[in-house]
Amino acid sequence: MFDHVTIRVSDRTASERFYDTVLPVLGRSRTSSGERFVQWGDFSLAADEQPVTRRLHVAFFAPTHEEVDAFWRTGIGAGYADDGEPGLRPQYSSDYYGAFLLDPDGNSVEAVSRRPHRPDKERGAIDHVWLRVADLASARAFYETIAPYSGFAPQESGPAGGVQFRAESGTSFSIVRGTPSAQVHLAFPARDNATVDGFHRVALAAGHRDNGAPGERPIYHAGYYGAFVLDPDGNNVEVVNHSDWDADALPG
Repeated sequence: MFDHVTIRVSDRTASERFYDTVLPVLGRSRTSSGERFVQWGDFSLAADEQPVTRRLHVAFFAPTHEEVDAFWRTGIGAGYADDGEPGLRPQYSSDYYGAFLLDPDGNSVEAVSRRPHRPDKERGAIDHVWLRVADLASARAFYETIAPYSGFAPQESGPAGGVQFRAESGTSFSIVRGTPSAQVHLAFPARDNATVDGFHRVALAAGHRDNGAPGERPIYHAGYYGAFVLDPDGNNVEVVNHSDWDADALPG
C-alpha cells in the first residue's frame, strides 16, 4: 500500500472544500492541516510554487456500492463535475463498481468497491492511482528498478495500454502514456532504514535523479527516515521508514 500520495493544487481553499465534501462519505475525514499540507489519511494536497498536478486519477476504497453511490451524489449535489456515474466497469473486473468526479484542477477522483474487500479500517484509503507519463518505456524501467523497495511488483498488463504495479494488499498504481500528470508525490513504506538506503542507491546507480539523500526528517516527526528520487517525468518518489511514528503530518 502507499504510505502517502500528495498532489499540488492551484487553489488550496477550493481543493480542500472538494475533498472535505466527498472523502468523509467514505469514512475518511481530514486528519491534519498545516501551513504546507492538508491531509486525509494517506492522501494529501499542497499549494506552493510547484506546477499543479493535473490529469491524475486517484481512487479511494469503498466497502459497498451504496457508499460509491453516496460519494457521487454528494459531489454532484455540491456542484462538482461528473466524470462517470456509478456503475459496474466490467472492463476492469466483473465486480468492479465505481463512480468518478473531477476535482477543481480536473483530476479524476473515484470511489471504488470490488473484491477482495480491504479491511474496514482502510475504508476511504487509496485503492489505486493512474499516472500519465511521457515515455512509457522509461517510466516502466524506473518503477521496475525500484519495485523491490516500493513493494509494488509489475504485472503482465495494465489499463489503457499501460503498465500496472501491484502490492500484496491489492493497492496498485498504473502508468499510462499521455501528457504527464506532473508534480505527484508517491511515498512507499519501508520496514527498515536499509530498504530506504537501497532504494536510493539503486535508483541513482540506474541514472535517476536524486531529490533527497537518505536520512532523518525530524521536520515531519521523530524517527522519520526517508529518501527521494525523481522519476523520468519529475514526480517525487519516496521510500520512508517511520521508525518512531508520533505525528500526523506527512510530507509532499
